[in-house]
Amino acid sequence: MPQIWMTYEELAGLLDCTVMEACERARLERLDRKISRDGQRRAKLSPELAGLFIARLRSIDDAADRMVADLRHVHGLLSEAAGQPSRLLPPRPRRSG
Repeated sequence: MPQIWMTYEELAGLLDCTVMEACERARLERLDRKISRDGQRRAKLSPELAGLFIARLRSIDDAADRMVADLRHVHGLLSEAAGQPSRLLPPRPRRSG
């Protein structure tokens, strides 16, 4: 499992809590903590928290995939309504002059 280090602000966003609650959770779970070269305090995610982080990343990808599919569907409906073939074509370059 890769090491994932997060600032307490990032950890708070992941856990949907305040920064102080994230700091307390890192302390209670005995997560490795350090001050990075950039001066930010960070905590190393446990395997469980890393799994949560990865699951959130995957849900973002799934949402983007659904949006693309929905846009393609709407494009098809609009093309059919206009009496044109339902294909997504790249935009044509504009001619100057």
